[in-house]
Amino acid sequence: MTGRGLDILRRVKSLGQLRRTGALDVHRIDDEGLLLASPREQLVDVAFDGRRIWSFWLHRDGEPHDEGHLVRWPKPLRPYIDGTTDLTLTDPGSGAVLHSAAVHLGEKQERIEVVNPAGRPLALDKSLKLVETFDLRDAAHVEPLLDAIEEVLGALREVGLDAFLAYGTALGAIRDGGLIGHDSDADLGYVSTYDHPVDVIRESFRIQRALTDMGYRVTRYSAIALKVHVRESDGLDRGLDVFGGFMRDGTLYLMGEIAVPFRRDWIYPLGTASLEGREFPVPANTDEFLTATYGPSWRVPDPAYKFTTPASTIELFNGWFRGMRTGRAGWHGYHKRTVHQQPSVSAVAREVVERHPDLATYVDIGCGRGADVAFFADRGTRAIGLDFQPFAYEAEAQRRADDPRVSFQLFNLLELRHVLAVSAWVARTPGPRAVGCVHVIERLGHRGRLNMLRSARMMVAGTTGALHLQFLSDKGRDGYARRTGARKPLDPAVVAAEVAESGGRILHEVRERVSADAGSSQVCRMIIDWNV
Repeated sequence: MTGRGLDILRRVKSLGQLRRTGALDVHRIDDEGLLLASPREQLVDVAFDGRRIWSFWLHRDGEPHDEGHLVRWPKPLRPYIDGTTDLTLTDPGSGAVLHSAAVHLGEKQERIEVVNPAGRPLALDKSLKLVETFDLRDAAHVEPLLDAIEEVLGALREVGLDAFLAYGTALGAIRDGGLIGHDSDADLGYVSTYDHPVDVIRESFRIQRALTDMGYRVTRYSAIALKVHVRESDGLDRGLDVFGGFMRDGTLYLMGEIAVPFRRDWIYPLGTASLEGREFPVPANTDEFLTATYGPSWRVPDPAYKFTTPASTIELFNGWFRGMRTGRAGWHGYHKRTVHQQPSVSAVAREVVERHPDLATYVDIGCGRGADVAFFADRGTRAIGLDFQPFAYEAEAQRRADDPRVSFQLFNLLELRHVLAVSAWVARTPGPRAVGCVHVIERLGHRGRLNMLRSARMMVAGTTGALHLQFLSDKGRDGYARRTGARKPLDPAVVAAEVAESGGRILHEVRERVSADAGSSQVCRMIIDWNV
């Protein structure tokens, strides 16, 4: 047993107090995790100082161990596991306390606080994301969400859709009459009148255009799943997920997780259910709908629930609708992790200034937090920031909302629709134009890199501009790859071959270490054009 594990023993009067008889035996709780034993599967809520932080199933989520199962602290929670807390393990079904003890984890002596930079409490949801779950919000924070749900449902009705509460939002309304405490977002769904995936996709894009024309900001999860952003009455921007679905040959396909035998009259005409005192539309047969969603035990709360979607359903949905968000979660995690790092102007941006003194438009593919976009805008040059993760550039976009020289746009190099449409739009901006792309292609495959080159070629067409590319060519021991999100190096010879395949030529190439320190990483910079 480690020293910190022994520290727990010193804080209780006897081993009997630590190792409770009955459903759960606690062998140790330390920096590694919780070593617990139970003869049967056990659902456990973990609370710090009386506040629920996390839930798990012991056998499902733990690693088999000689003394039971070791449940490791989830990765998003580990940075906070440093200090002291009164830890409680509870059975969420019965409310029975399975174990309670004061613990000391890590090195600090202060109380453990799992909060965001604004000091608001966080907890892990069923996807193991640290979020503000509903059980942490008071009525003042819930009312704006309910307003947003009503607003989006009304907007969807205006564009011809009878939408309803779906997934966890429907479960909370139908089972409990309120929001589920361990949930963190609101889900809506609809079932199209079309029965072919292509027609359902076309309808979804029509809906997106209509909502955009109504003034809503809309982002897309997949070909038939959207997030509609609403500015709530408390000033927060909230995104509500809208999942499209359709019926075909007696099967309900609802984007996300559902492909089951179903009847349309189990959905329409819609019924209603009360959510926090307000009536909202829900499917006509709530039992059949929630059984299709969560299984026959949907009436039993499970804060650690995980969807076990059949491989056949995943394959169908991937083939029909997905592919638009591949890799986005990784970039989201990177930008959240580095949000407090001070952004700096890249060497590529300074190189562009020297090479193109008459530049009219600069385009940054993979703009991140927009440092290079701001740099060019402040010099009087029109600047366009393109990124797969709007979370990254959102703050800079808000700061520059009234600057006509600045534009930010969602851009997905793995989706040909984005590549062609956005690149054609950029090609109509004033020239000369130059394109920068810094530490993006390392995380793309061959198809993604060719799409980036195709995009850059379209953007600089008809001008004297060029693509200025920087990527990691040798990974050192300096942490540079992690700081930049590059992950792993890319062979310049591979890039050169792809440039040739795209019809381009390399005008200039340089490789240099990022610092004079021994073992530092190396980057490669290329200037590429297609003016042949």
